[in-house]
Amino acid sequence: MDDVSGPGDSLPITAAPGFELAVPLPPELLYRRCNPEDLPFDLCTELADMPGLIGQERAVEAVRFAIRMRRKGYNIFALGARGTGRKTLIDELLRRQAKSEPTPPDWCYVNNFADPQKPRCLSLPAGRGVKLEVAMKRLVEELRATLPAAFERDDYRARRQVIDQQFKERSEEAFGNLQQRAEAQGISLLRTPTGVAMAPKHDGQVLTPETFEKLPADERDRIQHQLEAIQGELEEVMRQVPQWEREHREALRQLNCEITGFAIGHLIDELRADYRDLPPVTAYLDAVERDIKENVDDFLTQPTAPEGTPPAATAAEGGNDARFRRYRVNLIVDNRAQKGAPVIYEDNPTHQTLVGRVEHLARFGALMTDFNLLSPGALHRANGGYLLLDAQKLLAGNYGWPSLKRALNAGEVRIESLEQLLSAATTVSLEPEPIPLAIKIVLLGPPALYYLLSASDEEFPELFKIAADFEDRVVRTPETTLLYARLVAAIMRREGLRCFDRAAVARVIEYAARLAGDTERLSTSLRTIADLLQEADQLAADAGRDTVGAAEVEAALDAQFRRGDRLYRRMQEEIGRKTIRVETRGEQIGQINGLSVISLGTLNFGNPSRITAQVRLGRGEVVDIEREVALGGPLHSKGVLILAGFLGGRFGGARPLSLSASVVFEQSYGGVDGDSASAAELFALLSALAEAPIKQCFAVTGSVDQHGQIQAIGGVNEKIEGFFDACRLTGLTGDQRVIIPASNVKHLMLRRDVVAAAAEGRFAILPIDTVDQGIELLTGLSAGAPGPDGRYPAGSLNHRIAARLDAFAARAAELWRGVAPGAAPS
Repeated sequence: MDDVSGPGDSLPITAAPGFELAVPLPPELLYRRCNPEDLPFDLCTELADMPGLIGQERAVEAVRFAIRMRRKGYNIFALGARGTGRKTLIDELLRRQAKSEPTPPDWCYVNNFADPQKPRCLSLPAGRGVKLEVAMKRLVEELRATLPAAFERDDYRARRQVIDQQFKERSEEAFGNLQQRAEAQGISLLRTPTGVAMAPKHDGQVLTPETFEKLPADERDRIQHQLEAIQGELEEVMRQVPQWEREHREALRQLNCEITGFAIGHLIDELRADYRDLPPVTAYLDAVERDIKENVDDFLTQPTAPEGTPPAATAAEGGNDARFRRYRVNLIVDNRAQKGAPVIYEDNPTHQTLVGRVEHLARFGALMTDFNLLSPGALHRANGGYLLLDAQKLLAGNYGWPSLKRALNAGEVRIESLEQLLSAATTVSLEPEPIPLAIKIVLLGPPALYYLLSASDEEFPELFKIAADFEDRVVRTPETTLLYARLVAAIMRREGLRCFDRAAVARVIEYAARLAGDTERLSTSLRTIADLLQEADQLAADAGRDTVGAAEVEAALDAQFRRGDRLYRRMQEEIGRKTIRVETRGEQIGQINGLSVISLGTLNFGNPSRITAQVRLGRGEVVDIEREVALGGPLHSKGVLILAGFLGGRFGGARPLSLSASVVFEQSYGGVDGDSASAAELFALLSALAEAPIKQCFAVTGSVDQHGQIQAIGGVNEKIEGFFDACRLTGLTGDQRVIIPASNVKHLMLRRDVVAAAAEGRFAILPIDTVDQGIELLTGLSAGAPGPDGRYPAGSLNHRIAARLDAFAARAAELWRGVAPGAAPS
């Protein structure tokens, strides 16, 4: 059981004009009609659309100020109930402003040839990013055809042949000179598969080892010295060979660079000319040119796949050669079609959807990544404009809130994986250059979330300095009534509905007052109103009508309630079958019908419950049984303590309250909260103390303060209707009635069958301001006012209570006197 009343239920007590206290209210105060005759149209097609939303001037002013405020931290938190049109209104305001703002630039990621793990970002005017992307693709395609042709030309072959010949001649000359010197000394140089070998000769023949050993010792020594000398010269020549090879390769590299430069120079120069006004782009093109010259072999050879690679995979790679991926341009933000600043709504605000992600590609059985696999987030797409986010989804998303705060604090958006964010990455990944962030964030959320973040997150007030507080209701005046009619017309046109006549519009306005729970206010829950209009339109279509009338609106409302009232009807059935005891006839001491509200989904309905009280000799305690068994909420417990304070204030000045009392909701098997039953609980307790029976045809709702004043509560319409339905099951006698706080009269927008029963005298609603007024109605006894001596008139209800308390006090004194010294009375 859930009572809708809360801390804000207790309103200042102001008796509404036009009614008397403790007297049945006239029917005109039970439901404030909207007279169709007062609406200056026959069909709502005659009305112009409503400009904006009704009653949201404060929120609109805050949003417009935040739009103008171009300083850090002036982001917006739009707080209000769902369905009030927050998102629609803010989106409209932002788009209107965005049209007059400059279109933000395109953003690209390109290869960092110095450090490929740290891709560079480039900013280009809107529309030029895609041109650079296409130009780089075309450049690579042209180079793959141009460079091989350039290296197949005869002049290149001739120049390379000269370089090769020069290297060959230098090598041969060095070895030839050495061989001549060796031959002159009788030593032959022999080329073998493992290198160069030396052997002595005699008479033109190479000496075998056996012949060499037969030579005289001095001859062998001479030949050995000659071999060592020639060996030294050979080693010197061999040491020069790597240097000659390096010089040969450098000469070839310079030749290749020269040929490559001639082949690509005019192509790169054309690109430079197109982007001469963008120094970062021309610097990138310079780096591209240097890399192509240094890696020209990539354009001259065909790709080779690792051993065991399927032919299909090799063919796929051939059409998308990975060697040239480094020359691509990854256009992550393309604003060529954008007119003005972007306005983006991100439905799933997580870390990756906000700041982007690093994707991976399966290649040859392994996962690889590069700057081409950087994917943008909502912050990239909305950069230079506005981003709307649902605050609840943002906080529930996967690290979305910390990532957003980090980006706003740093003034830049950095693409990184979640592992990098949490410092949990164990592999080398990309570290893209962050992109400067210039954006206005709008969070949409309920007021409770705004206050929670303000209190618990130190960064939140610095990042979201503007609160746009949306009203959930507006004052009901002739002007706002007409504006509401224009709002109905706007929804009708937007949703493509049939035309509504003025009787239907009047019924919708009455329903808006019921939603607000106040005859003097209208609800701004546009989603609920739009749903009602669409359902009424469908019923008119089912009936073959071209216009929607009040009957269709009423039928749609009845259908909405019927779809969700299964449990409510079940409870009413059990009341009718006496399974749930609710007495509507007779009199009982210490028993009263209390009223509460149960909320199930979007349906709220009233539930009558028996409240009983028992009193006995004790120590002045009032026991809340619901609290003792952990079924009572703090507000309900507070109400019980307040009524205990009332008893002490009224009757405890002249005597100790030597009683113990217990109060409980009978047949309550769920939680109970709210203070709206405190008046009923007090009446049951007073009845038990005075031993005065309460008429069971009454039901009571209202909270009470320690001075006996009856205060306003929430859900008054649902509570009255719940008791009315219970009474109708057992038969309306004309005696059943509901006592409500006088300050709740202005909130009455009761069902038409309840109003009709009241007009016919079969049911009544009575307003009261004080406890004494209520107890007199319930018991038929005079409450009695204290005289100058503080005593109440004999026979009055307050006199009976005082006499009962005096008897308790006397009995307690007798028991105290009968206790042995040193012991405490039980």
